This record gives sequence, C-alpha cells and structure tokens, in this order.
Amino acid sequence: MKITWFGHAAFLLEGSKKILIDPFLSGNPMSPVKPDEVDADLILVTHGHGDHLGDAVEISKRCKAPIVCIYELSVLLGRKGAETIGMNIGGTAKIEDVEVTMVKAVHSADVVENEIISAGDPVGFVVKMDGVSVYHAGDTDVFMDMQLIGGLYKPKVALLPIGDFYTMGIKGALKAVELIKPEIVIPMHYNTFPPIKQNPEEFKEKAEKMGVKVVILKPGESLEV
Repeated sequence: MKITWFGHAAFLLEGSKKILIDPFLSGNPMSPVKPDEVDADLILVTHGHGDHLGDAVEISKRCKAPIVCIYELSVLLGRKGAETIGMNIGGTAKIEDVEVTMVKAVHSADVVENEIISAGDPVGFVVKMDGVSVYHAGDTDVFMDMQLIGGLYKPKVALLPIGDFYTMGIKGALKAVELIKPEIVIPMHYNTFPPIKQNPEEFKEKAEKMGVKVVILKPGESLEV
C-alpha cells in the first residue's frame, strides 16, 4: 500500500483501490494538489467540519466514488448529489476487497453552513486493504478505547493528530501510541494554521523511544507499506 499525505488530515491510500480520506484540498494552505488532480474509488469522511469534509462532494461526483461517513452526514451529502454509504460506529463495510471499519472519535462534528446542522458523531476509520490495516483517527482526543481499536483491528499504521488546540497534542498522541501499539505512526493535523503549530520531530523522538517507527511526511510525500 502507498500512503500519501496532502497536509492536515487528508490522505490517499493506494493499493487495489484508491481511497481518499478527509479531502480538505482547496483552502488547505499545505495541500500540494487541487481537487481536480486527485482520483478516488472511495472517499472516507471522519466528520462534517469543513477542514475534513473539504472537497469530498466535488470529487465524489467527478470520480463516481461513494463517500463513506456516519449515517446522518450521509443524508446531508446525499442531498448535495453525492453517492454515499452511511454507516455507524462499530460497523464494517465490505466494498469489494476492501474493509472499512468505523470507530469512535472524541470531538464535535456538526456541519456549519448558514446555520449549524447536526451531522452525527465524529469517527475514525480502520481500512484493511491488500493485507495492510491503517487506522485514521480523525479529529480526536486520546481515549482509553483506543486500546480496543488496537486489540481488535491491530493496525500496522496509525495516522494520529498531534496539533493540540482542536485535537490531542503531542502528549495525548504519545499515550495513543501506547494504547494502539501500531508498528508505524504518521503524525497529522498540525502546522496547517497557527493554533495547531507543533514540532513533529519532538513527537518522533519521544514515540520512537517507545519502540514505534514514526514517519514524518511533507505534503505530497508518500510511504510504501
């Protein structure tokens, strides 16, 4: 599997399918690509905030790629003309040879347009493709059930926010590593905006003392797993 980071929480997983997660590209000062430069077979959205929902509807329509998200958000996106797969926490969607499991996250999740619209709960995803499991934590604080996620799904790679302010910071992310026990961690959701300015090298140094490999990607860079 090839994992490419587009800045913030946006990733493209490439293997038997192209899976795009939280495609905040236009408006993302870190993104090296535009929405019309990315193709996907499947789009995963962790919650309805603009910096995660991003360009999902536009890309979904162009690529005819279903958006997997929590049920309430799927209803809203369906009204915008996107094909959706609305599921809920604890469930697994089998989409051909890919398994997508929706897991808990601790955050808020409403859509903000002209008003605040309820859009279900925030989530994370565990994606199993080509024999590799990847956990995208979404926007979240650390929580003890991460130990269950690690035990049940045994993700090889964890994509964890470290930015603080809106999510857990470095201290929380280190505890998350302890609970999940992945082999590889890629930090995300940092340095996009001033309030989430962090030094990923600090996280890397401390996490690798715990026996995990940390890969710091620059936007547009990839890791082969």
